[in-house]
Amino acid sequence: MTLVSATELAALVDDDTPVVVCDVRFHLADHGQGRREYDEAHLPGARFVDLHTELAGGDDQGTGGGRHPLPSVARFTALLGRLGIDPATRVVAYDSAGGAIAARMWWMLRSIGHSQASVLDGGIDAWTAAGFGLTDEIPRVDPVEYPPRPDWTGVVDADAVTATLEFGGTVIDARAPERYRGDHEPIDARAGHIPGAVNVFHGGNLADDGTHRPLPELAQRFAGVGESPIVYCGSGVTACHDLLVLSLVGVEQARLYPGSWSEWSADPDRPVATGGD
Repeated sequence: MTLVSATELAALVDDDTPVVVCDVRFHLADHGQGRREYDEAHLPGARFVDLHTELAGGDDQGTGGGRHPLPSVARFTALLGRLGIDPATRVVAYDSAGGAIAARMWWMLRSIGHSQASVLDGGIDAWTAAGFGLTDEIPRVDPVEYPPRPDWTGVVDADAVTATLEFGGTVIDARAPERYRGDHEPIDARAGHIPGAVNVFHGGNLADDGTHRPLPELAQRFAGVGESPIVYCGSGVTACHDLLVLSLVGVEQARLYPGSWSEWSADPDRPVATGGD
């Protein structure tokens, strides 16, 4: 199950289902804020996972450049082991951004073949709105060994993006429309988008209450993208939210360009487009 509701997650915990809940809250303007929020209050039993240092790579990056390159698979599986996650463990990730950050962990798990991965629909706000409590207690975790896995699956580089567009494939930009159009660029080297990419803003996947829109509406948002579109965003994080929704509507072969706009825009040899679709 790709999405779980707060009620469904509470039932899993009550039934003693082997499940590890991961708090993946992150704020681009303040990388430490997510951890501070976790220390103050989080779902009972949740382990904190830092996007910037644990779900992104450093010197041992496996795939992609940009601001949040993927870590090596070995580094990621070592993290899973430290979190008490083995290949049979059900993992539910949540954030405070409607799943836009938690989807990165969901995608990374799916990419290495860990099928028991879900995102809490509506995140921590949906949990508290349903009447469930929070705690500041840090859980005791028993580390395990996560067996080795081959390299990431479902990833492409910048050259593959170019080739896909040349052959008429679909490339999706998951950023906000104003960044896609190039109205302004608050963080990356150049404003605009990859020429030929279409804009499907990840924030549009959510209803007003922060949970996901009904499935027919989500399917309509991605109608006509084909069987294996490529998705990118600013740094390969919120693109995973579009990938999560594509999975929900049956597009299972969609791929991630992890370097995303932060990598593309930093290369002066890569073309840039501005304006609408």
